Amino acid sequence: MRRLIAFLLALLLAACGQPTPTAQESYVFGTRVEVLVWGARGVAAQTAGDEVLREFDRLHRTYHAWQASELTALNAAIAAGRPHEVSAELADLIVTAQALTVQSEHLFDPGIGRLVALWGFHSDEFKPALPAAAALAALVAAKPSITDLTVKDRIVTSKNPAVALDFGGYLKGVALDRAAAILKTRGIQNALVNIGGNVLALGKKGDKPWRVGIQHPRTAQSGGTPLATLELHDGEAIGTSGDYQRYFELDGRRYSHLIDPRTGMPVVGTQALTVLIPAAKDAGLRSDVLSKPLFVAGADWLALARKTGAGQALRVDGEGRVAVTAALRQRLTFEPANLDVSVVP
Repeated sequence: MRRLIAFLLALLLAACGQPTPTAQESYVFGTRVEVLVWGARGVAAQTAGDEVLREFDRLHRTYHAWQASELTALNAAIAAGRPHEVSAELADLIVTAQALTVQSEHLFDPGIGRLVALWGFHSDEFKPALPAAAALAALVAAKPSITDLTVKDRIVTSKNPAVALDFGGYLKGVALDRAAAILKTRGIQNALVNIGGNVLALGKKGDKPWRVGIQHPRTAQSGGTPLATLELHDGEAIGTSGDYQRYFELDGRRYSHLIDPRTGMPVVGTQALTVLIPAAKDAGLRSDVLSKPLFVAGADWLALARKTGAGQALRVDGEGRVAVTAALRQRLTFEPANLDVSVVP
């Protein structure tokens, strides 16, 4: 019914002489994805969008963290202490993630897949239950990290059998950059790609920049008014990490999938963290990745933002207070306009 209404609305707008984007949707990476193409003819836009969604599905299946995939095969080999040959693509993903892990002071670390699984987040449905204290303590003591892996000629070895890769905080960004490359190859100059709130823009929406919203962490699921909106320019990407998408509640406390590698515990003290990344070949990747360590860093988020080059950032703390860097504040329109916002250097 929603698709029928959207189709009829598109026909009505076309009849009124108002151009509309070609929109394609899917459900990948555990979230809703959308590709909007502006200004291209129907077949060209449809073909490009189909190719993007196929690539999303391939990445999702190839690097799934708990269903049978190339990633789970590698994780099984690591646990058994065996060397394992991987694809050139996976080898590159590991090496890139290792560099980002070091840059983020290990607060972003795809090597903590066993911790994520222990908390019950390697499932489509989350049970409100705490992990066994002894198992949690043992994993934290093992200090698993993607930097424990060595990649040589596509052969991966690990000095730490507790490592298990989970690209859940990484792959959406990779997918955004792949989408941009595909669309450009197909001759698409104006498009917006949205993967569950991680968004990358190409060109414009007609004669205006694309306008996107930053979700409020406590009204996001109800589709309420966004916390803020901004114009996203050609090649820019925006990414948000929040405690409101994958979580469970127990005894009045919220436990999200965003785990602090230092403690093995879901992060408290931050509800959402958004970063805006300038146009670059890896803007999508950095928008997805860099929101994670800043989220985990808590009160130290600003220092880490400066270190990682994420100078345009917004944080909603555990009490709902909003702080934003001066570089990003000038781009935002808040809802309501008189919202109490702290601007930091």
